[in-house]
Amino acid sequence: MSKPFLSVRELHQSDVELIADYWLTADPEFLLGMGVDLNKLPSKDAWLQMLNEQLVQSYPEKKSYCLIWTVDHEPIGHSNVNKIKFGEEAYMHLHVWKTHIRKKGYGVQLVKMSLPYFFKNLQLKKILCEPYALNPAPNKVLEKVGFTFVKEYQTTPGWINFEQRVNLWELTQKEFSKLNY
Repeated sequence: MSKPFLSVRELHQSDVELIADYWLTADPEFLLGMGVDLNKLPSKDAWLQMLNEQLVQSYPEKKSYCLIWTVDHEPIGHSNVNKIKFGEEAYMHLHVWKTHIRKKGYGVQLVKMSLPYFFKNLQLKKILCEPYALNPAPNKVLEKVGFTFVKEYQTTPGWINFEQRVNLWELTQKEFSKLNY
């Protein structure tokens, strides 16, 4: 069996519906395990509007910036940043849509491939990530990629989340430039 081909690319129009469907058709237990408040999920139209807006904004204008993860050229997930302060910092999120792709070790490689886009295109000095403390997968990925654990604390990390314990991870551009991927 050949090694799968992993790649990362910017969001295309054809991806917008895939992302909306990921959120709206995911198993409720899976979403709760990520810290999602099911009552805060927007409608499909609202997802489509938000994602389509990204396609027409310049990098300095973006409120969110999404990259698509592929395995053998098939979209299987995405990483995005939001809370963007162009030229300063942004908060990263990691999502594998396909259940049969999860727990195969692809996340580490896909995050490593995503970081250059975020740092370069948004001119970031640091990337932060606040995964749910009780969700082991993203916390393991961030550690393996080279993020530094900052602290655990209670917060509502995003507009679709419930209040929860999160782990704050950070990777500066300076630290990133020293990593040998």
